[in-house]
Amino acid sequence: MKLSNKGRYGVRAMFDIAFHNAGEPTQIRTISERQAIPPRFLEQIFQDLKRAGLVTSKRGPKGGYALARDPSEISIGDIVRALEGPMTLASPPDARAGGDLKSRAITESALEELAERLQASLDRMTIAHLCERGAENGVRRTRPKRYVYSI
Repeated sequence: MKLSNKGRYGVRAMFDIAFHNAGEPTQIRTISERQAIPPRFLEQIFQDLKRAGLVTSKRGPKGGYALARDPSEISIGDIVRALEGPMTLASPPDARAGGDLKSRAITESALEELAERLQASLDRMTIAHLCERGAENGVRRTRPKRYVYSI
């Protein structure tokens, strides 16, 4: 099983908001620069994350995307399902397929069990866990530049 770039980038972007901006609004440009994710692709990812209720958006100079919930309440599984759809390893039953149906049912049920275990593993790890790992590994927190204008 391979996670697509969309899923991987989505996890990285959510981590970026939580780690660097404490879940507060972050502009796509800033996330794009820190995480080396194409901004146009990031816009598409955030639309899906917003539809799933994982992020909120705010317009304006102090706007951007923010986490909709606390980082401890957003699992990697939530993000992956929002971007990739449901995780399945087994194929849907096909009544027309020949062969030994009982034998095929054994392998399909084993694959379903593995998919459930994979989902449970992804659901146990949260964005907060990633932030803890970042701090433990010395990832430097950066804040977006705030420009002060005076006339």
